[in-house]
Amino acid sequence: MTPESTLPSDSTPTPSPVHLRDGENGPAIGASFYDQVGGRPFFAKLVAEFYRGVATDPVLKPMYPEADLGPAEERLTMFLEQYWGGPGTYSEQRGHPRLRQRHQPFKVNPDARDRWLLHMREAVDGCDLPPLQRETLWDYLERAAHAMLNTFDE
Repeated sequence: MTPESTLPSDSTPTPSPVHLRDGENGPAIGASFYDQVGGRPFFAKLVAEFYRGVATDPVLKPMYPEADLGPAEERLTMFLEQYWGGPGTYSEQRGHPRLRQRHQPFKVNPDARDRWLLHMREAVDGCDLPPLQRETLWDYLERAAHAMLNTFDE
């Protein structure tokens, strides 16, 4: 069994999380990553911790057009929930994620990426996950951050 990938219209590969199934189209065997880490409460805590760092970051905070980071916090929470096997609320409300396309209006250079990773690392470390889940999550977040680079200009 291999994980399937989809290519959205902006050609950004979006790997689907692997779920073992009873047969080709059978029910899932075991819990999804979303369930393993505690569902919405886990992702809400992770994202809240992340945005605490963003709120005071002189490079990242200006990228958020809304004065209140609450809507951005909710969008990231819904995205992560959906990606890791939770409810599909993100796509129901916002359509396909198209991460690169949604980030294109912003200057995502190596400094912005590194700051994003710094705040996300602090959030992940503060969540007290078991090692396998921590590394699985971090691997995805690190790859996603690198994929969002759209300029090397300072």
